[in-house]
Amino acid sequence: MSQPRNVAILIFDEVEVLDFCGPFEVFGVTGRSSEDAPFNVYTVAERSAPVLARNGLSVNPRYTIDDCPPPDLLVIPGGMGARTEMHNATVIEWIKRCAEPSELVLSVCTGALLLANAGLLDGLAATTHHGAVDLLREAAPQTEVREGERFVDNGKVITSAGISAGIDMSLHVVARLLGEDVARDTAERMEYRWQPEDVGTQG
Repeated sequence: MSQPRNVAILIFDEVEVLDFCGPFEVFGVTGRSSEDAPFNVYTVAERSAPVLARNGLSVNPRYTIDDCPPPDLLVIPGGMGARTEMHNATVIEWIKRCAEPSELVLSVCTGALLLANAGLLDGLAATTHHGAVDLLREAAPQTEVREGERFVDNGKVITSAGISAGIDMSLHVVARLLGEDVARDTAERMEYRWQPEDVGTQG
């Protein structure tokens, strides 16, 4: 039995629900039909208290940033709360710490702002929600911001556009790590119309 990859998904107040639930669902559904689940997916927050996501959805994080298992895949979602968290030195330092040994670092929507402030987008290409393109350019002046891209894959660091684009990015990651057949099976289980040839670009 192979060891599953740890997938840590950061959550915070005013996080966009689908930003974190979309990747959570993709990585959680992948391999569900087999005995060896390839991913161990969990949420992480700065504190153990419930997180109030967009529209008042209350979410209990599984771990805090002080006690979570080391992630192989680090997922940073966005939402209105990202505009606050991008200036949260404790969270930004945790992202930096986790990113270095991680296999992949992913952002959804304005989660790219947190990666920018962590210095993880310097010299790379990136995308974000269409309404935050100028803000990303301001936060990441050394980054090629690609407006209108569904996601941008730089190798280790992958950023996606807004909200539902995180699902496409996550399926792309499944295809990269486990093969396109596994990703297509995951999309079929989710009843999601995935068209990988149309949605992403390389950094």
